[in-house]
Amino acid sequence: MKCPFCNYYDTKVIDSRPADDNSRIRRRRECVECEKRFTTYESIETLPIIVIKKDGSRELFDRNKLLNGMIRASEKRMVNIETLDLAVDKIEQNLLNSMEREIPSTKIGEFAMEELKEIDEVAYVRFASVYRQFKDIGSFMKELELLLKNDN
Repeated sequence: MKCPFCNYYDTKVIDSRPADDNSRIRRRRECVECEKRFTTYESIETLPIIVIKKDGSRELFDRNKLLNGMIRASEKRMVNIETLDLAVDKIEQNLLNSMEREIPSTKIGEFAMEELKEIDEVAYVRFASVYRQFKDIGSFMKELELLLKNDN
């Protein structure tokens, strides 16, 4: 493992333990050269998930891209990053469990909105406004009315 600080190619593992729901291993490492410590995560390699975009193009699923979108929707809200990270883990697990190798981006967006609705309604509305590309205030109001109706 290459050191992220000095780029030296030899590090040693100091500590290993299960991370999350035992699906990954957290390793604490130390560089043999500069002696700085850093953390790595090891996970099972899975078949790639291909995302079919709205324009028909295809790209690899990127959990960080999804997480960043959810973080942007949650800016200035009382939502911690761990909660969003767990939500992305749940979405990714749903995608892997579906056994579909090609997933429409719309399906991923719907999963994200379901998770955000449970976490923070304002973040949900922000995400929905970008994801659904509301054309006018009327379509935005319809989404808010659905949200209010489901809360009652």
